[in-house]
Amino acid sequence: MFTIDDLADRLGGYLPQDEIQQVRRAFYYAEQAHDGQRRRSGEPYVTHPLAVANILANMHMDHQSLMAAMLHDVIEDTGVAKPALAQQFGEPVAELVDGVSKLTQITFEDKAVAQAENFQKMVLAMSRDIRVIIVKLADRLHNMRTLGALRPEKKRRIARETLEIYARIASRLGINTIRVELEDLSFQALYPMRAERIKRAVSSARGHRRSTIRQLQTSLQQSLDDEGLTGTVIGRQKHLLSIYRKMRDQRKSFAEIMDVFGFRIITEDVDSCYRILGVVHNLYKPVPGRFKDYIAIPKANGYQSLHTTLFGRGGMPIEVQIRTREMEALANNGVAAHWLYKAGQTDHPIAQGSHARARAWVRGLLEMQRHAGDSLEFIEHVKNDLFPDDIYVFTPKGDIMELPQGATVIDFAYSVHTDIGNSCIACRIDRHLAPLSTRLESGQTLEIITAPGARPNLAWLNFVITAKARSAIRHALKHQQQAEAVQLGRRLLNKALAPFETSLEELPEGVLARLLEEHSLSSEAPLLESIGLGSRVAHAVARRLVALMQGEPDASGAAAAAPEAPHQPILISGAEGMVIKFARCCRPLPGDPVIGHLSVGKGLVVHRAECRNLGDLKDDPDKLFALEWSADIDEDFPAALRLEMASRRGLVAELAALITDAGANIERIDIEERDARLSIVNLILSVRNRVHLARIIKRLRNLSHVGRITRLGN
Repeated sequence: MFTIDDLADRLGGYLPQDEIQQVRRAFYYAEQAHDGQRRRSGEPYVTHPLAVANILANMHMDHQSLMAAMLHDVIEDTGVAKPALAQQFGEPVAELVDGVSKLTQITFEDKAVAQAENFQKMVLAMSRDIRVIIVKLADRLHNMRTLGALRPEKKRRIARETLEIYARIASRLGINTIRVELEDLSFQALYPMRAERIKRAVSSARGHRRSTIRQLQTSLQQSLDDEGLTGTVIGRQKHLLSIYRKMRDQRKSFAEIMDVFGFRIITEDVDSCYRILGVVHNLYKPVPGRFKDYIAIPKANGYQSLHTTLFGRGGMPIEVQIRTREMEALANNGVAAHWLYKAGQTDHPIAQGSHARARAWVRGLLEMQRHAGDSLEFIEHVKNDLFPDDIYVFTPKGDIMELPQGATVIDFAYSVHTDIGNSCIACRIDRHLAPLSTRLESGQTLEIITAPGARPNLAWLNFVITAKARSAIRHALKHQQQAEAVQLGRRLLNKALAPFETSLEELPEGVLARLLEEHSLSSEAPLLESIGLGSRVAHAVARRLVALMQGEPDASGAAAAAPEAPHQPILISGAEGMVIKFARCCRPLPGDPVIGHLSVGKGLVVHRAECRNLGDLKDDPDKLFALEWSADIDEDFPAALRLEMASRRGLVAELAALITDAGANIERIDIEERDARLSIVNLILSVRNRVHLARIIKRLRNLSHVGRITRLGN
């Protein structure tokens, strides 16, 4: 069994003796604190923190991280408090332990909420010290190695969480050694039979391929030696999950995937990397379009390397990665290279760059956390943002911006700054105007055009892919909805107060304050917002205000019955933001008689007066409001038509020409052939008002092959 003496021997290779003694002291403290506790496997509990520290020792982490690994379960599982740890081992170690520890578990009805809450706590701890996540990853890795004693359903839950969160974080931080093992262990826990079959197949294939790999390796090494270049050629092994994903996603057989031979060439400096690239391209022909230069433009996690694919003998594909020793250390250990490289020389540029990128990523997580509505929304953003392949685009000043594959103009705008995204109205890509939904490609130069007062569009959520953009848009829309709900609530409350010959502004001093106190509200804004969103009834609030104004002590407001008053409809002037919406069931147009239905959480929904979906609500004056169209509406509205037409060639072109000529647009068209002679055409048009639609219908009726025309909407 691995002991503290074994660990101390290993640490002797890069830590001074006084720091090793501090690690020993932390171990003995943990051993005493966990005395009598055992793991599910029956081993003494202290074997777990010792194993976590050993994983960190392999990464050459500093002594404080190793001490935190020894003590990381002491706060949660024993009676030791954080101040006691700070007194014994110093404040930095106590902070690390507090960040890594699972903290006090809050009882949640939903395990997903609990996991999301814990992850939020971890992000806050990471923001103070990035070592927290490195120790946490080592803790999770050892837990995955020892899953065997758990129930199958618990194994699967932990493996899924590891794959979705921890393996991806390891990838984002560039800690490749931990990522690969976490992925393979998760795969084996989730799909044990598939993993076992692939493992056996890989073992068998390696035996058959051994001589070919040796020949290729010798050939590459000989070419370097002939040119006088220093470099070590090593074979590159695919891990289980990588093989499985390629078989599944690319629909390839196991044999096709294993037919690709991978090699890595490690050299001394960047100049040698490019010279070696020339040598291998001279030895074997490169596959067009398969060369990637991650040295000139590193990946988001700091990874640097040259990647190329070659045609070997008989067309055999050979994948080659070329990098320096420093890049190799960074590829395997990522942000941990900040402590690893040259035994803790953290002023080295590679180590500093990796650490800076990690800090920038954590700052981005904190910004997302502030904007997210709740912990589940935050964890959804993080999962979606972990971590697709990157593209590289340029600002007008020539700065490089990294974005995930499939990112749009809006994603780019928000990556520059949240305010730029919120006020974005147009974009130029390579000096040409382009839609905001355009998918970006590497090498493009983007210029964002903004306007003061511009606001995010709800439709943007349909095509943005980055977590920062999605989070910022939702945050802005939420505030926009609140402001509009307050405005609508004010209109509805003033309408309800009108029969009493008063308004919100004319109420005597102190009346509104008394009502707010009754409902434990700090200001009038939450009250008006709840009215605008349908959570409170404007008539009931108005009656209570009048009762308070008249000195009524009871909360019922019964004495303040509304007198009869002339009908005062609410004016609507189009799609007024997010709290006045138009019902899709009946698609009202300016000129249609309309009624407003106050829907809880949505605001005022406008229906045609004859809409059947209103049903019994027509008798409820508190939920329905008389509406009138404003005279100065200047926007288009959707209208749905159903046409019965004789089937003929060129049908769509004819309809499109007629409708465009009438000044309308076709939003959608569906054609259903009933038989060889009859077709049913369903159209969604954008029209100005009811009169405009009537003109279009009249022109359609003039077509000889058009039969019945029906305006849809119950």
